[in-house]
Amino acid sequence: MTDYTYQYKVPLQTGDLSNQNWDLFISAFSTAERVAGVFDRVIASRKDWLVHNEYGFEQAVIPSGAFQCNSLREDDYIMEYFEGLDGFDYLSSRICVDVTGFMRPHMMYIVNYLKIKGVKKLDVIYTEPGHYSSLDQTLFSSEHVYEVRQVAGYEGFSNNDTANDFLVVAAGYENRLISEVAEEKEKASKAVILGLPSLQADMYQQNALRAHAAADSLGDIKRRIFAPANDPFATATILSQLIKDEEASQPITNLFLSPLSTKAQALGFSLFFLRECLHRPATIIYPFSRSYSPDSSSRIGRIWKYCLELD
Repeated sequence: MTDYTYQYKVPLQTGDLSNQNWDLFISAFSTAERVAGVFDRVIASRKDWLVHNEYGFEQAVIPSGAFQCNSLREDDYIMEYFEGLDGFDYLSSRICVDVTGFMRPHMMYIVNYLKIKGVKKLDVIYTEPGHYSSLDQTLFSSEHVYEVRQVAGYEGFSNNDTANDFLVVAAGYENRLISEVAEEKEKASKAVILGLPSLQADMYQQNALRAHAAADSLGDIKRRIFAPANDPFATATILSQLIKDEEASQPITNLFLSPLSTKAQALGFSLFFLRECLHRPATIIYPFSRSYSPDSSSRIGRIWKYCLELD
């Protein structure tokens, strides 16, 4: 078991954002205060908006100079952005990614890409929602999932033996997405991670209600465990312990991970995979939709800075 909690996590006030001295600050464009407000306050040598086509913004509201790309795959999209940074020095530059507005697969691919580029330390900003607009009925994606597939950069090799396949789902608000993933890996044993402590006092109960709505697809859940909704390092540590415990009696034949909850927990899945799963039959899978809501929250919650160690 690996303990990731030695890595640094600190809450920021809005006034702190102008004192970080980053060379490059990247954020996914959104008009929501918890994304746009942070972008406006950050001082960096270079600040870039990246626009997700899936959010459906009209061209008139997209800032001049924002990066736009027609590629649907997360790897093509992110590589095209970074290839446009002519002469950028990855090894000596201070880089920060605000993951609040990013789609999860793109966010995870950025971490993988920068690790491959030799980046050893990466700052990540995540701003919690003050409240979700429709409580436990909040939707973050369109009703139609067109495929469940591996996330680029997180495609492990496959084991032909499937006798003890294991699926770990970080359950979010959309039971439909949980169901899609569970049905894709119907024969695998399953564990569900719920966010506790949650981002706000009422969010755990809302989260649990949506996970319960996917009960038919999940079937008999082997393990129910909890991880803080705002802590990627605790999430990665809990994942590491979970897999160690699961393999104490019998090796996992294929490990499937599906982060459908907060961006912070998805970041924890990414860290765990890149540290512990590159040389085993494991993969991160995600249910992809054609369109997504750019933000379903109201008000701005706590701002967190996570200092990731990628070496």
